[in-house]
Amino acid sequence: MKQKQLITMTKQEAQRYKIINNLFAKKIDGSEAAKQLQLSVRQTKRLKAKVRQLGIKGIIHGNRGKKSNRQIDQKIVHKAKAHLQEMYYDFNPLLAQEHLRDDHNIVLSKETVRQLMINEKLWHPKKKMNVKKHFWRERKDNYGEMQQFDGSYHNWFEGRNEAIIGLEQCLLLSVDDATGKITGAVFEDNEGVFPVFRFWKGYIEAHGLPQAIYLDKFSTYKVNHKNAVDNQELMTQFERAMHQLGVRVIHANSPQAKGRVEKMNSTLQRRLVKEMRLNKINTIEDANIYLKEIFIPQFNQQFAVIAKKEADLHQQLDDTKMLELANILSVQNERVINNDYTIQFKKHYYQLTQTQPITVYKKDKIIIEEHLNGDIKISTGKHYLNYFCLPARPKKEIDVK
Repeated sequence: MKQKQLITMTKQEAQRYKIINNLFAKKIDGSEAAKQLQLSVRQTKRLKAKVRQLGIKGIIHGNRGKKSNRQIDQKIVHKAKAHLQEMYYDFNPLLAQEHLRDDHNIVLSKETVRQLMINEKLWHPKKKMNVKKHFWRERKDNYGEMQQFDGSYHNWFEGRNEAIIGLEQCLLLSVDDATGKITGAVFEDNEGVFPVFRFWKGYIEAHGLPQAIYLDKFSTYKVNHKNAVDNQELMTQFERAMHQLGVRVIHANSPQAKGRVEKMNSTLQRRLVKEMRLNKINTIEDANIYLKEIFIPQFNQQFAVIAKKEADLHQQLDDTKMLELANILSVQNERVINNDYTIQFKKHYYQLTQTQPITVYKKDKIIIEEHLNGDIKISTGKHYLNYFCLPARPKKEIDVK
């Protein structure tokens, strides 16, 4: 006795079989059958001939039950799972896919990696939520037209270096608005005046002056963070220095308004942390080398976009301006010359010498400059004064002529 074969059909296939049977029974004509099948008359004729020859099997797709030509070799799947569990257990699917491809020569689609990670309980699909929409400000047209600047506190080294004070370090970051390129990234202990000035000195020497810098009006410099320093001094000094350099400072009224650099910070907190873990980078010094030489070039190549216009609007400094850069990017505070021609600053006393480039008087206002290299300079605004440091305030007044 011939064994019966069980044939499974989808609802669509069952409906198609019913329509073809109605065509055989002459309940409908070819044009009506084609309309109901949503096929051309020629395709309907071919399907009718196939059903006449094969019966119900003529409706079923020919690849049903066959092994897919696109099925992935199970050995590759097992290797991928092993690497995901051992090394990439907390990566997102895109980053895991990149490392499987680049480090292990395992080429899988992002969706395949995502499904593997879901099955291994390494990735949990995110639920779609109704989030308040923020409309993106249109990008600037030219590279160098505006830089978005921010500092991001995070446990970048995941506690691997006990010598670092505090669990979190600050990543100072600038992103070009027109291209989305990371134009500068440096790790510091905080985002105080000196770290920020060091950052922009390096930036200007490498790229030139941007036309504008866009930063958060309220929380760019996180005063509520334990490593943060007073941001009022920073904002005063920063705006003064940028004004001297001719760079416009624009304040965003919310972090969302400064969205591109905020989004970049979020991306780096996911991606950079894991890259440094894989590369066994545990110190700020090594991290800054890695950022400059490897991470930023690779990141920009993968994610940066082309600006609408080709111009680079960075202004290059001539030799004279470059020499003035160190003076401008110094912390400047106003003081008054005492009756004995000494100046007190941060518990130190500085004695003006008798030989000066111009005549100065008691009670004159001068400027104390704290330079990034540790030097202290005393200026009238146009001339630098000669001085020496005193161990203590002298008792005797000295006339300067």
